[in-house]
Amino acid sequence: MSNNQDNLENKLSDAKATASSMLTKGKHVSAGNKTTAVEVAKTGSIKDLILWLVAAIVLIAATLVNQYLPGYWQPANDVWVRIGIIVALVVVALVCLALTHQGRAFKILLKDAAVELRRVTWPSKDETFQYTWQVLVVIAIVGFFIWLLDNFFNWFVGIFIG
Repeated sequence: MSNNQDNLENKLSDAKATASSMLTKGKHVSAGNKTTAVEVAKTGSIKDLILWLVAAIVLIAATLVNQYLPGYWQPANDVWVRIGIIVALVVVALVCLALTHQGRAFKILLKDAAVELRRVTWPSKDETFQYTWQVLVVIAIVGFFIWLLDNFFNWFVGIFIG
């Protein structure tokens, strides 16, 4: 028992030393030495501001296409032309947003999320079935309890009103 405890204490002290050395160097604990999504998202430039403004203007234009464009451009009277224009404007706005630092941070976040999803231990079919029935039973019990409380309060309020 003492040997196991000493071994755990050694591992804990090694982990603390590693974490403190990384924090004193100003680095975050992450996979490798790459920048994190938060660090990327906090940076900005005038290019980002312009891209955000363009994206906002394009999205506003996409909301106005259906109502105003047919009055100025004859081919826009066809609903499929308007849908195509709206989709194209939304794609342009998304491309503009993807080119910003925040868009790059979002891509890093999605990659990190995919890595984490691969690490997840998913339940087996039997565990899923068992947990589903447990949840359904608990829902039924809580629902019955709330129904009883509702009937009690209806009866109780009915005494004072009636």
